Amino acid sequence: MNWTPFIKQLSRELGFDHCGIAKATQLDDDARRLETWLNKGMHGNMHYMENHFDKRIDPRKLVDGAQSVITLLFNYFPEEKQTADAPRISKYAYGQDYHEVIRDRLKTMLLRMQEKIGPVQGRGFVDSAPVLERSWAKRSGLGWIGKNGNLINKQTGSFFFIATLITDIPLDYDNPVADFCGTCTRCLDACPTGALVAPGVVDGSRCISYYTIELKEQLIPDKMKGQFDNWMFGCDTCQDVCPWNRFAKAHQEAAFTPIPAILNFTTKDWEALTEESFKTIFRHSPMKRSKYAGIRRNLKFLED
Repeated sequence: MNWTPFIKQLSRELGFDHCGIAKATQLDDDARRLETWLNKGMHGNMHYMENHFDKRIDPRKLVDGAQSVITLLFNYFPEEKQTADAPRISKYAYGQDYHEVIRDRLKTMLLRMQEKIGPVQGRGFVDSAPVLERSWAKRSGLGWIGKNGNLINKQTGSFFFIATLITDIPLDYDNPVADFCGTCTRCLDACPTGALVAPGVVDGSRCISYYTIELKEQLIPDKMKGQFDNWMFGCDTCQDVCPWNRFAKAHQEAAFTPIPAILNFTTKDWEALTEESFKTIFRHSPMKRSKYAGIRRNLKFLED
């Protein structure tokens, strides 16, 4: 029996905005690109990117007998905006930690599949395992990889979380779509630090998100002074300027309702924030990844 329609309907019931499916196979072209990217040191101090290379390029090494890779998109575009002139925070971090929200949906999805189909084997991932999510999203027809390195969907832009469910059942597979970036270079031109070194190539070691989130317990290099455009946690510049995001629509997920402090805090409020208050206010926020010390460091870097 063909279970593809059931799975796509199930994805919608669980709140996912798009669902695409690709055949589980080794990603040879992506393997070469990833190897080149790593060899050039574009991952900076993100040494975890060097680990499990074989699993990153072949889902069959993550799930025995894998036949299908189901890719799911979950919209996080907010309707609300931050207070003007406040230290800027990436939109994905406005609400509850997406890992917690989406991981639960993936578990439910697999359980519902097992109840309906039978002894299905599978594993769900959301930005927490060696999976090339954007490559699978592209293969399954959910969009193309833009010049900013993000997946872009023609109907709804790029403000999506990408989740992956690898399973051992055969399904109908979707076809990739064309690249519609054309001659546009807005993202390349707008990147505050020049981290977009070529179309589709992001030098992670020059990205504001890398410095404000991934770089742990270290000072931000002085050479980056004056380039952060007031971004304190992450950066959305390359998405904000993308013409395709004029089609982005506000999400309807209660868990991603912005934390009031993120919308309303001024620079003085951030400066006055204690560690205890930080842990209380942001206990379910992606911002806890930087920890209080990281937020203080980032804030000081913007002010110096």
